[in-house]
Amino acid sequence: MNGLSTVFILLGLFLLGGVISFVKQGMSKSIITLLGIGATMALLAGVLRLEVWN
Repeated sequence: MNGLSTVFILLGLFLLGGVISFVKQGMSKSIITLLGIGATMALLAGVLRLEVWN
C-alpha cells in the first residue's frame, strides 16, 4: 500500500462521513449526491491504486 492510495482511501472515508452527517442534518439532496459521488470516486481510486492488483 503506497501513500497516495492511503490518502485517497482516507479522503473517501472522510467524505462518506460528511454524507452521513448531511443526511442526518436534512441538507439538500443535490449536495448529498455530489458529495457521495466524490466519496465513491476517491474510495475507488484508492482501492484501484493498491499494489494488490499488479
